[in-house]
Amino acid sequence: MGSKQILKKIPWHLLQHVLGVLIGAVTVAFSINSLIIPNHIADGGVTGIAIILHYIFTWPVSLTVFLLNVPLFLLGLKMVGREFLLLSVLGVVAVSVTLGFTSQVPPLTSDSLLAAIFGGVLTGIGMGIIFRARGSLGGTDILAVYLSRTTPFSVGQILLGIDAVIFLGAAVIFRPEMAMYAMIYMFIATQVIDLVQAGMNHSKSVLVVTEAPHKIAQDIMAKLERGVTFFNAVGAYSGDAKQIIYCVIRRTELSQIKEIIHTHDPQAFVAISEVPEVVGEGFSSWRGH
Repeated sequence: MGSKQILKKIPWHLLQHVLGVLIGAVTVAFSINSLIIPNHIADGGVTGIAIILHYIFTWPVSLTVFLLNVPLFLLGLKMVGREFLLLSVLGVVAVSVTLGFTSQVPPLTSDSLLAAIFGGVLTGIGMGIIFRARGSLGGTDILAVYLSRTTPFSVGQILLGIDAVIFLGAAVIFRPEMAMYAMIYMFIATQVIDLVQAGMNHSKSVLVVTEAPHKIAQDIMAKLERGVTFFNAVGAYSGDAKQIIYCVIRRTELSQIKEIIHTHDPQAFVAISEVPEVVGEGFSSWRGH
């Protein structure tokens, strides 16, 4: 069977996920070797442990990351799905190999604060791509899930405790400032991961309690070309039946919908909320989700 026939039998979404994991892993590895390691900034989880061991014993970070992940993946065999596990193994292997190949990359900066900021951005982009591709970089997440089932602590509490120990180790081995830079790095990386996963096109949900629901709904559909949903409700104080308008719009349409509502009912009650991601007609498609 030729390679083309084999590729045809592999689902397209799986190929997309594999490519995403590889791109994300290369981005994370480059960030670690060019910004984090040269500036003595610790990472969280397995990578953070590997960086600290690198400075104590001069062990290569690439090999240490791989070896530390092996028992964790064995531990997680029965706790995660097959596709997620395979994509995560691919991510760990790709990161380990890329860390080895890019170990001689010159530092992009010797300023620790700049390294923490831009390292957080690059790592966050890489991790966000990996998570969107349904993969991970293994690590302490699996350990946290396992321990949460055998101890009274939650996954979040266990991960926080592990990272706290790593940052404390960085403060002792390097200096306290390095642990502070590590916290900045992790915070930025976390924010960027969320941004990459949710996308940059944040929308708004609008909830309207009004005496003119049909007029407002007609204008929204005609002028903004947005779908509108009615909810039947009863006022707790008045006991009156009402129809509540629900609509999701883009940020740029917020002033227009406010004008529409005010024109028909200046006394309307309006609640506007942030919506990180919307999938469906008029917004992003299901492709890639």
